[in-house]
Amino acid sequence: MMSLLLLAAAVQSSPDLGKAEGQCRANEQGPAFLVDVTGLKDREGLLKLELYPATDKDFLADDNVLINAGKTFRRVEIRVPQSGPVQMCIRAPSAGTYALSLLHDRDGNHKMGLSVDGIGFPANKKACWGQPKASAARATVGNGPTRINIVMMYRSQVVCFAPLND
Repeated sequence: MMSLLLLAAAVQSSPDLGKAEGQCRANEQGPAFLVDVTGLKDREGLLKLELYPATDKDFLADDNVLINAGKTFRRVEIRVPQSGPVQMCIRAPSAGTYALSLLHDRDGNHKMGLSVDGIGFPANKKACWGQPKASAARATVGNGPTRINIVMMYRSQVVCFAPLND
């Protein structure tokens, strides 16, 4: 446990960690997720898409710890488009299975606000009682871009996040 704390302290956390590696190129041809984002509550704030190893231990782990351990971590952040379909692209280091997390940071403060912000995962299932398992966030990418859909969920009950139409 102490070694994890020391690793986390080695690199200061930054909203820019993983962005250079995650940013898709024009006409991306390598392994990447093309994410269609649906179910947005509004067109405010930021969308932050993150890619993790597809294990419970690593999913949603501190980005510093993952990077210092040589594990996969990627991040893409955009302003929510004011109109039209919303699509994000995040590069993967190679073909395989990863865990993805999408945050609708409605107030743009770079933090998850339980009563304000929305979340989404590839399984598109309601999330209750704490952090979801990696199985709810797993998606597989091939050698080229792979399209997936993530439906945003917002706090609907004291302990649950669900799509707006649930």
